Amino acid sequence: MNSTLPSDVIGRRVEVNGEHATVRFSGIVPPVAGPWLGVEWDNPERGKHDGSHEGTVYFKCRHPTAGSFIRPNKVNFGVDFLTAIKNRYVLEDEPKEEQTEQIVIIGNKPVETIGFDSVIKQQSQLSKLQDVSLRNCAVNGAGDQGGIAKACPNIRSIDLSKNLLSSWEEVIDIANQLKHLEVLNLSENRLTFPSSSPSPTGAFSTLKVLVLNRTGITWAEVLCCASGWPVLEKLYLESNNIVISERPTDVLQTVKLLDLSSNQSIDENQLFLIAYLPRLEQLILSDIGISSIHFPDAGIGCKTSMFPSLQYLVLNDNRIAQWSFMNELDKLQSLHALSCTRNPLTEGSKDAQTTRQFIIARIGQLRTLNKCAVEPEERRGAELDYRKAFGNEWKKAGGHQDPEKNRPNEEFLAAHPRYQALCLTLKIKYPNQLDQKVIEKQLPESMTVQKVKGLLSRLLKVPVSELLLSYESPKMPGKEIELENDLQSLQFYSVENGDCLLVRW
Repeated sequence: MNSTLPSDVIGRRVEVNGEHATVRFSGIVPPVAGPWLGVEWDNPERGKHDGSHEGTVYFKCRHPTAGSFIRPNKVNFGVDFLTAIKNRYVLEDEPKEEQTEQIVIIGNKPVETIGFDSVIKQQSQLSKLQDVSLRNCAVNGAGDQGGIAKACPNIRSIDLSKNLLSSWEEVIDIANQLKHLEVLNLSENRLTFPSSSPSPTGAFSTLKVLVLNRTGITWAEVLCCASGWPVLEKLYLESNNIVISERPTDVLQTVKLLDLSSNQSIDENQLFLIAYLPRLEQLILSDIGISSIHFPDAGIGCKTSMFPSLQYLVLNDNRIAQWSFMNELDKLQSLHALSCTRNPLTEGSKDAQTTRQFIIARIGQLRTLNKCAVEPEERRGAELDYRKAFGNEWKKAGGHQDPEKNRPNEEFLAAHPRYQALCLTLKIKYPNQLDQKVIEKQLPESMTVQKVKGLLSRLLKVPVSELLLSYESPKMPGKEIELENDLQSLQFYSVENGDCLLVRW
């Protein structure tokens, strides 16, 4: 513990018996003599009051029981980065060697050294470090200027979570000395951040991954600091009570992954403020309390211009209870993977397999659901079961196998926007068999050419191997398109409702 107080003690992060706190007061607290520190605990249950004593307010806390008065000699103010590195890594797994004497020449004079081998070995160890973990090592700052750059020039990844860093400036002082830094984890450091964009320093010019979970950062502070992250690809902001207050315009344009989990104040309107980040591929929204979403720029069966690059969306532990949420997700242009476990929609009394099938059927481009691949055969089965489950409802709403009579009402289309696309009504002609009557068949768009041939083989009593398929569309009069790959689906060949299937043998 520290016997002397730092000059800038107010606002410093400290550790006491394993608990972390922030110093809010330093001075005398009558009637007890001697110096005291007033601290605000990270864990409000650890304290006894709100910073008041016998009617006098010495400091203020966000929670009525987060404050305590502590004697300075009970408080750990931590160590600098380089000291923590040496404590953690230097010769930690090797037995202590006996000190050896060595004669070296400095200038023209021989000088006797003790422990020279050990010093060389330590320097060699530190200079080779690339991935560093200093979690919960009481790091409070950079230390002597230039010391980190000299001792550990090759560090690329640092875990500095749960330390005693107090401000973003202290982080910059460390990062400024690490020219190859790509990954930085600052979780569980209660940092103060600048309210306006800090001057460019180049401290984070190579940084690709930044973890700021449980740091107390606000969205405005994220945008202020983000100008210093020119190549950032992954940003983690879990559990910060974030409210997305404005659209990022000139910042965060390189971010591919954004984690906003456990920020309970985020709603769909706030999400629209980040909807045009051009490279955003993964969005993690677990435990934000969301229950609905609607993309106002896209009607039924259309794609939204929002989240143009989004491929993977995580919605675990939310309040999603309506199928309309899944219908809206089908509007995302690039969505291929979805995780949505522990929601009322997926955890209700319904059979889990049926729920999975309905999600697959409603989101046409989905390739992975809850970390399990959606194989083509599963998709075909899911879409077939979906059509069967709501077929009667479709007919009652005005649906019909004849394209000219097929007019389901708006209520049905809003509840099942993909149903129409799953049911292709096709005319089937036989150009070489004029005595065969033209018929109409309803086929799922996901049905493969091979499956269509199998159906026609049974219908016509002709071996599959002898059948040749093509189709023509009213949109392209006079043009015939061959269905040459048996493993591809009708959708792959852009077969649409009302097209004509041509069968030869």
